[in-house]
Parts: sequence; C-alpha cells; structure tokens
Amino acid sequence: MGNQPVELDLVIDPEMPKNKSFRIGCIGAGFIMRDCHLIAYKEAGFNPYAIASRTFETAKSTAELRGIQKVYPTWDELIEDEEIEILDIAIPPDQQLSVVQKAVKHKHIRGILCQKPLAMNLDEAYEIVKLCEEAGIKLAVNSNMRYDPAMRALKSLLDQNVLGDAVLATIEMRAIPHWQDFLHQYKHIEILNMGIHHIDVFRYLFGNPERITAVTRKDPRTSFDHIDGISQYTFQYENDLMATSLDDVWAWPGEGTEEDIYIKWRVEGLDGMAQGTFGWPKFPERCPSTLAFTSKRFPDRWIRPTWDRVWFPDAFQGTMAQLLRAVETDTEPEISGKDNLSTMAAIDACYRSIDEKRTVKFSEVTTEGDESCYR
Repeated sequence: MGNQPVELDLVIDPEMPKNKSFRIGCIGAGFIMRDCHLIAYKEAGFNPYAIASRTFETAKSTAELRGIQKVYPTWDELIEDEEIEILDIAIPPDQQLSVVQKAVKHKHIRGILCQKPLAMNLDEAYEIVKLCEEAGIKLAVNSNMRYDPAMRALKSLLDQNVLGDAVLATIEMRAIPHWQDFLHQYKHIEILNMGIHHIDVFRYLFGNPERITAVTRKDPRTSFDHIDGISQYTFQYENDLMATSLDDVWAWPGEGTEEDIYIKWRVEGLDGMAQGTFGWPKFPERCPSTLAFTSKRFPDRWIRPTWDRVWFPDAFQGTMAQLLRAVETDTEPEISGKDNLSTMAAIDACYRSIDEKRTVKFSEVTTEGDESCYR
C-alpha cells in the first residue's frame, strides 16, 4: 500500500465469507443493482441467482448483461423461490417495508440486505428491524461508504490512536447528484438520500453524537418541491468532538462557468491529522479515494497510502460480504439493521432541528423508540 509505514496495518479489504455460494435473490434492476452490486459480486465470486424488477423487461436485460440464471416477473414470485437464501433489495425506501413484510414469512430466507435509507423515517425502520428479529433473519443495510478504502484506512488510524483524540472532523461535498425520478415525490431529499452517507460514516468513525444541529435551504436547480437541498449538519459529542458536513448539491451555476466538483474530508486530532477525497464524483471512471496523514508518531512527514480499490462499485463487495459472514457464523452483521436505527435516528434529529430551528439532543429521538434496539 504505497509508502504505508510497516508499523501500521491499515485494513481496507473486507473480510470475505468462507462460503460464497449463498444464492442471492436480487430485487431491483436499476443503476445501483446493475452497475454496482452485480459488478462487485462477480468480482468477489458471490452468487446472484435470481432477479426481479418493476418491469420484467428491465430485469431480463440486467440478467442477460450480468449472467443471472433466473428472472421473475415480480418480486413476490422471486421471494417464493425456496432456493433463494439471501435477499438483496435495491428499490425506493418507501417500498422496502412491504417487501420485508412478505419476506419474513418464508423460512428459506436467511439474510436480507436492504438499501439505504432503510426506510422513510425511524418508525418504519424500527418495524423492519423488529420483523426480521422476530423471524430470525439477519438484516443488514447497504451503508456502503463504510467500505470506501479511505474510510476503512481512517478507521484503522483512529482505532490505533495514531491521530490522538479527535477534535474536529469535516466533510465538504461540492457535487450534483442525479435525483432519480422516484425521489421527486419526497420532500426530504438531500439528508435522507445523500447526506445519509456522511451521517452514517460519522457514526462508523466516532459513534453516536450527543447533540445534532442542522440547517438547510432549497437547491435552486432542483425543480420539484423539497425541504433540504443544500444542507449543513453538525454532530457534537460528549468529549467535545465536532463532526460537521456541508453538502452542496448546487455546487456550480452551470453552463458558462467553470465547474469545481469534489468531496473532501479531514479529521484533526490532538496528535495528528488526516485528510483526503472521495473519488465518487468521477464515476464511472475508476478514481480511488485518497488519504494522507501526519502524526507525532511518525514525525515531520505526510504519509500517503495508496490502493486500487474504489468506492463505486468495489465497496458493495463489503456490504454483501458482511451479511454473508453473519449468516454463515450466526452473528450480528457489521452494518446491522439494529445499528442502522441510530443512523435513521440521527437523520430524524436533523429534520427536527431544521423544522424547530434548534439543536436536538440525540436522546430525544432514540428514546422515542424501543431503546433495546439501539447500540
């Protein structure tokens, strides 16, 4: 890994299951399934066995492109196939609960990977978690930024205390997402569907915050009605750490001006700092995320590890791998539904902060559900 010092072990590759032959039933055949999940699964040696989508033609086209054995006219019929052991759901979040409600009735389903966001709000997310828990089904959520190589390496640095106690963490996004057609019916747009990556990765790196403050304005480029276009939210922790993200989906005025698209991040600690970029804005070009760090432990230099892996689509190997390992070993997935409830709670806290124009205690949101489901 480039000029990584021998004293450190920056673990970026996901741990694979011993058994890669679990038969996966794929629900959804759009971009994220066709060009991310299925490409990553082929590279990892996983077994996508069947697929269904909103239209049979789309499912059939994706199956032919990616070499999937079975195509079903509807997801209801796919779920009934007793050969399927794992469900991989990649459909709009307002529809995931209905799929899970039917899936949990089938004993042959052993694990479910839901797309993020898990649901439209914390209450619906809790219902999905409860249904899977009662059915004995392993539930994981596709929080794929946790498997970006730079975030895995940063987590290793933090776990090994290379940076010392974290003081300030920032993410600055200047990018223009493609708001898919199904999102046009939602008023909650940026934080629920894009910012969720940053919110979840803050939790992955630092745990749950004590307080959350969020502000937003509408994006002038986005024509459909929405609450959150350009968003800024800050997590404050018990140890005074601040983690804040500015999500700018306006990014640049458009034709006639020069664009400047990027996602940057930085973590400052008492003993060092790390900074880097996410390569996603250049997709489909394979552009790895970057990390550079400096630390009192390795004085007077910047250390820049390198890797060939990229966030999209390689991170999707990790999200499926951790579910398959959980099924294989009868353990909790790394990105479990239970863990994701706290991400959904943080999102609900952001929207409450926006609506009520105040800082919201994280406990205000989490104690409104069943606390036993929170880690």
